[in-house]
Amino acid sequence: MNLYDSKILLVDDNRELAAMIQNILRRSGYIHVDCAESCAEGMRKFCLEEPQLVILDIMLPDGDGFSLFRKMREKAETPILFLSAKDEDNDRLFGFGLGADDYITKPFLSQELILRVGAVLKRAYFMPGKTGPGSAEEEPVLKLGGHEISFSNASVAYGKKTLSLTAKELQILKKLNENRGKIVTFDALCMAVWGDAYYGYENTLMVHIRHLREKIEDDPSSPKWLLTARGLGYRLKKED
Repeated sequence: MNLYDSKILLVDDNRELAAMIQNILRRSGYIHVDCAESCAEGMRKFCLEEPQLVILDIMLPDGDGFSLFRKMREKAETPILFLSAKDEDNDRLFGFGLGADDYITKPFLSQELILRVGAVLKRAYFMPGKTGPGSAEEEPVLKLGGHEISFSNASVAYGKKTLSLTAKELQILKKLNENRGKIVTFDALCMAVWGDAYYGYENTLMVHIRHLREKIEDDPSSPKWLLTARGLGYRLKKED
């Protein structure tokens, strides 16, 4: 699939702004950009069209973008970029804590939107060496005590339970596993997850680490495997 063939779904009830965003994306080469004005319409089109990227407003007439995000992620791990007039740190961290791929605040520059959309799509589908669905190359299972992590399925099995990993959690865990036993710096982890535009994501990284520990540790408040190297980064402990 070519980058510009990616299907993009924009969910925003401001028709004038939605039309402007649609024009910006189409002028930059994206030919499949559809719009929805509500949570209900957005969810219907999400299930019907199966877009490669969702641009999601937070304030919608029949609900909020955070709740719609959760419903969408129950169906698929589609990359989602929040678009909001809110620029408070709590809103940003909450959005990233849910597993959002990016967050852009209105008003924004046209070029900023294009760069962020392109960066999210490239990370999700076009990274060199990325193993796509149905590939014959399967990644190994990572065992952390009683937890078994499948990289190919983005899941954690523990006893009779199976938990799903978000795209961000999976990227973090892969980077740590590639350097198992060694400290991976904050910058290196942020670069692995957000690419070149990683600056300023350290607090967001901490949120993802917390959620990841809740899935792979017996006691997330006293982690055994995903350890903090204070002031430096994180380390995935080797088997004893």
